[in-house]
Amino acid sequence: MMQGMKELQELAQSLEHGQTQRVAALTQQLLDAGVSPQRILNEGLIAGMSLVGEKMRGGEMYLPEVLQSASAMQASLKILKPNLAKKGIKPLGKILLGTVKGDMHDIGKNLVGIMLQGAGFEIIDLGLNVPPQRFVEGIDAHHPAIVGMSAMLTTTMLNMKTIIDTIAAVGLRTKVKIIIGGAPVNQKFADEIGADGYARDAVLAVDKVKQLLGLAA
Repeated sequence: MMQGMKELQELAQSLEHGQTQRVAALTQQLLDAGVSPQRILNEGLIAGMSLVGEKMRGGEMYLPEVLQSASAMQASLKILKPNLAKKGIKPLGKILLGTVKGDMHDIGKNLVGIMLQGAGFEIIDLGLNVPPQRFVEGIDAHHPAIVGMSAMLTTTMLNMKTIIDTIAAVGLRTKVKIIIGGAPVNQKFADEIGADGYARDAVLAVDKVKQLLGLAA
């Protein structure tokens, strides 16, 4: 059997079950045994978060359990990141996320960030109540491949168009793909405001990002 295969499977399962201490211990154990950080990321963390995504999609896992898995993933990434950097392993791409101006809801956005990070992306989270100019500054500073915007209110969803128009006005619209999400928005609205995509939930957001970046299987 390939080196560390059993432990990698256990890592994925422990992550799925949100066992933070076990996940951290297995990550270190695998590194100490000489298993590459890339394999630990792919066959442990990404495999585990894929299971979480499938269960969430099937209604077998709910938000508190997903957040527990996310906490376990963060514990592993804390150990892995310096090793990935040392090996020159880069994330699949940078994603800039934010909840639009006037909106103070962040659970959906946070969940999208967690699932994308679990799929191997680097997340820059601008937080809540983000005005158009801060999205522009974020694109300038971080050069993300994708900008993700979230709104939970019908009164704030219109700010998504303002943000897209502002990004276009400063000449950055061709530099990024834009996806939107949140309870009041849909594909029709995404088309109307000139977004590149819409995702109904965090699992579909990962699929959409991969599709937009040409990474879909």
